[in-house]
Amino acid sequence: MRRIWILFGIVAIIFSLASCGKEETTIDFDSEDEIVAYESVEEEETIFVYVCGAVLNEGVYELPVGSRVFAAIEKAGGFLATAATTEINQAEILEDAMKLYVPTIAEVEEMQAGSGKVNLNKATKEELMTLPGIGEAKAELIIDHRQKVGTFKRIEDIMEIDGIKEGLYEKIKDLIQV
Repeated sequence: MRRIWILFGIVAIIFSLASCGKEETTIDFDSEDEIVAYESVEEEETIFVYVCGAVLNEGVYELPVGSRVFAAIEKAGGFLATAATTEINQAEILEDAMKLYVPTIAEVEEMQAGSGKVNLNKATKEELMTLPGIGEAKAELIIDHRQKVGTFKRIEDIMEIDGIKEGLYEKIKDLIQV
């Protein structure tokens, strides 16, 4: 009889070890008495993301699957004071083996200056007047709008200026940026 209990114990241990780390299935019944199976993973999956650029501690960080960019930046110690934080979509969901580069403000400004486009939020009256259909009066209205309403969020916002409608916008849309 003792041998049977020992054998039973060994079989139970082997069975429990064989099921470790596998998905667990729960069976439930819905309102119409149909069987519904739910599967859950016992171990949380992780991803690895390389965070570099204008962050305190560049490196590879392990995060849970489904993490967002802001969590990776927090793991890296946060943004440096020189970081162009608005260039990063902090709500984006991360993927395994992703490289997350945070540019500096100077890098963004250099890139924008090299694009040859007129920045609606920074251009002088003279720079605005280089755009087709934008004379002195409209350039002054654009600058006045920036001072009273604030910066343009999208290039389409230029159509909020009196005298700039869809036709003129179509002529300048490839020449402007925000």
